[in-house]
Amino acid sequence: MSSTAAAPARTIDTVNASLKRRYAAERRFRILGLTAVVLGLAFVGLLLFSIVSKGYTAFWQTYIQLPVTLTAADIDPSGVITDPDTNEEVRRKTLVRADFRTPVRDALRAQFPDVSGRSQRRALHGLISSGAALQLRELVRRDPALIGTEQTLWLVADDDVDMFMKGRSTPIDELPGAGTATPTGTTGEIALTSSADDFKLITARVGAHLERTAAALDRDIARLEGVLADLAAERADIEAAMADADGTARAKLEDRAERVDRRNAQLTRKLGRTRNERADIAAQLAAAAEGEPLALSDEMPSFLIAVNGGVVKVREATPTRVSADVVSGLDTADPAAPGTWRLLELRTPEDDRRLSDRQIAWIWQLDQRGLIETHFNTLFFTNGTSREPELAGIAAALVGSFYTLALTLLFSFPIAVGAAVYLEEFAPKNRFTDLIEVNINNLAAVPSIVFGLLGLAVFINFFGIPRSTPLVAAMVLTLMTLPTIIIASRAALKSVPPSIREAALGVGASPLQTQLHHVLPLALPGMLTGTIIGMAQALGETAPLLMIGLIAFIVDIPGGITDPATVLPVQIFMWADSPERGFVERTSAAIMILLGFLVLMNLAAVLLRRRFERRW
Repeated sequence: MSSTAAAPARTIDTVNASLKRRYAAERRFRILGLTAVVLGLAFVGLLLFSIVSKGYTAFWQTYIQLPVTLTAADIDPSGVITDPDTNEEVRRKTLVRADFRTPVRDALRAQFPDVSGRSQRRALHGLISSGAALQLRELVRRDPALIGTEQTLWLVADDDVDMFMKGRSTPIDELPGAGTATPTGTTGEIALTSSADDFKLITARVGAHLERTAAALDRDIARLEGVLADLAAERADIEAAMADADGTARAKLEDRAERVDRRNAQLTRKLGRTRNERADIAAQLAAAAEGEPLALSDEMPSFLIAVNGGVVKVREATPTRVSADVVSGLDTADPAAPGTWRLLELRTPEDDRRLSDRQIAWIWQLDQRGLIETHFNTLFFTNGTSREPELAGIAAALVGSFYTLALTLLFSFPIAVGAAVYLEEFAPKNRFTDLIEVNINNLAAVPSIVFGLLGLAVFINFFGIPRSTPLVAAMVLTLMTLPTIIIASRAALKSVPPSIREAALGVGASPLQTQLHHVLPLALPGMLTGTIIGMAQALGETAPLLMIGLIAFIVDIPGGITDPATVLPVQIFMWADSPERGFVERTSAAIMILLGFLVLMNLAAVLLRRRFERRW
């Protein structure tokens, strides 16, 4: 009895242990699945954060406000444009040849009358985009009566100025002066003395930079000494080998010894230069400890001082006194009270940025005068692409994408629905239709660039359709999206219950009437869902469109399906390959818009399915 009773107990224990292992494995599986979901969402969130953080500033553009005098002598010396009886077409041709840059540059120089020299004027003119002249041309084209008047206009700033104002290039720190600052002049080279240790920050920054440079030079000296010691040992080995060598072996050793000697001489000279540089830094630090000024170089952070309505750039500094070059003329040489002047620290060295200290000083002054602001970037939505980041827009790409998607929908939806209805409802079940179904399923997995090669070979080379047009792009994308829409449409047709067909046939409807009047309307929501998903896939494609020439540089907005065009994904691809910093934010902004369209299209597919889907 005892053995008989013990057997079921052992069986129960075994089952319980098995259940515990199974439940533990199930918990581990759920935890792993949840971890995978969380990681996936985290990576997607990180991607979206990276895109948005880089691109949201593209929706704002920096403008500079200037009073521009539209003098006829500057714009059109011939005076033809000022004649009210001039034909509009002639006026327009004259405007193309007119000079609108001079009024803009004159207005900018009026803000800084002390700017002199060709290099300074070129740097000042670089604050304004070349598109400012286009703004004036368009303004005068719309209203020629403005010639001879003064207009206060917000003009587009250069992309480097735009990046600076958005805080994406050169960080700038402002420190109010604690003491009374007394300049020795208003122009040229001056000295500035403070009654407090206001310039101690400058000497600390320069000293820290010199110490880091000295540490790096010490490492270079140690490395060079080590290499020279190795070369000396190698030279000794060669000398020892040459004593026992003759003929060809000795000639090879002599060549090797000559190369070692040349390398030794080269590194010796470099070591000497490095030691001299290290000695110069040590001398500067020692002199600074005795109260001598420290000199600033272009490899160090720059310091500007805004005092008495002007700006100076620091060249040498002690804790209480600096020697500086006047960047923008001071109004007076009177002492400036505490808190009325500023010390500006540019942490990025001048050699490592696109804007010079002088340009940043001008920008800072314009900002203090309220003449530089960021406004909503309408140009991003109304302009085509451009070589200048501040003028580049997505209008041409949006219109090209609209034409392409509209044609793709027009081509693909009827063909796909017709093919799905035939294959699902009318086609006989044989090897031929099986082959067609297999090929449709396989085409849905073919890489998209293959369709681009097919379009290049057939539509462009064989049929002669113009490349870089929405028409050829739509034909290629139609081939790519057809399998997706056909598969979704067949699935929608299968979801319609057979009783619908049987009832329609039972009351005398023909098979075609049954499909058109009863089955197709019920399957249409699922077909539309698949179509929208296919259109979303086509909207995001880049590779096949590159093959058919949509990578062309398109400035003008296309006016038809046979005009040269580009699409949003290709525009993103082109901007991502541009080196300018301004194109980085515009690339991310265009990606945000593309993702927005894709989300809206997928949301529309979900809403359509929920609105019209019927449960059987």
